[in-house]
Amino acid sequence: MRSFSIGTHSGLFLVLASLGLAARLVQVTSGWDNPTSLDFFIYVPDKLASKPPAIIVPHPCGGSAQDTFSRVANGLPAQADKLGFILIFPQTPNTCWDCSTTRSLKHNGGGDTQGIVNMINYSLERYGGDPSKVFVAGSSSGGMVTNALVAAYPDVFAAGASFSGAPAYACWNGADLVSAANMDPGCQTNKKPTVQEWADLARSAYPAFNGTRPAMQVWHGTTDNVVAYSYLADQLAQWSNVLGVSFSRNITDDPASAYTKMVYGDGTRLVGYSAQGVGHIIPFHDREVLQFFGLL
Repeated sequence: MRSFSIGTHSGLFLVLASLGLAARLVQVTSGWDNPTSLDFFIYVPDKLASKPPAIIVPHPCGGSAQDTFSRVANGLPAQADKLGFILIFPQTPNTCWDCSTTRSLKHNGGGDTQGIVNMINYSLERYGGDPSKVFVAGSSSGGMVTNALVAAYPDVFAAGASFSGAPAYACWNGADLVSAANMDPGCQTNKKPTVQEWADLARSAYPAFNGTRPAMQVWHGTTDNVVAYSYLADQLAQWSNVLGVSFSRNITDDPASAYTKMVYGDGTRLVGYSAQGVGHIIPFHDREVLQFFGLL
C-alpha cells in the first residue's frame, strides 16, 4: 500500500470520520505520480460500497475542484453518500484542461489525462475500488477532457458523460489552449474531419487497444455561445462510429421539457441530449448520468 497525505486538515478529517460525521472534500497531496502538477481532491462517503465505483469530475475552464463539487455537479455528493461511490475532483493549475497536446492525446503520454488516471489508480488501491466501474463526467473544458480521457484510456473507463464539450481530437490538435479563456477551437470555420476520420482519430489515441470501448453520453444547449452547439453532433458522429451503433430514435421532453434525447442502438452505449434554449453550461443531470453509468 502506498503512503499518502490528505490536505492540511487531515487530522480533523480523520477525527470527524471516526465519529461518524459527514464526509467532506479533501486534498490528496502525495502518493501518486503527477506529471503536470495537478491538484487532486477526493470525496469519500462515510459508508463506502463494497468495491466502490469511482467517478472523476473535471472542472470547466477557470473553475476549481471545490466549485465543481459544490455547484457544477452538486447532486453527486448526495448520491455518493447514498450509493457509496468515490468522487474524484482533479484541478489544473492552468485555466483549462490540456486537450490539445500529444501528451494528453495519447495513452500514457505524460499529460493531464495520465495525471488524472494516476489519481484513479491511487484511489482504487487506497479504498479497494472496482476497476471495472470507473467513470468520468465533466462540463465545458471538463467535457472536452472527458472525451480525451475516454479515447486515450478505454482500458480504464466504463463510460463517460460530456456536458457542453467537444469531440476528442482534430479540432485543436497541437494548439496551445490550456490557458485560453474561450475553449472553442474553431471547428466551425475550419474543415472538419469526416465521421470515419473523427473515429480513426479517437482510436489513434490508443491503437493497441482491442477491448470494449467506454459508453458515452453527450449533452449540449442550443444557445451555447461559448462552445458551439454543433459539437454535439460531432461527438455523436465520432462515438457512433467508434462504438459501432447507429441512430435509432428521438425522445422528446426527456429528461425535462425542451430536452430531446437522441438514442443510438438500444441506448446503452451512446445517447445525446439537446437542450432547447439552454446556454453554457448546461445543468448537470446527476440522475440520468448515474442511470447511464449503471449505478442507479
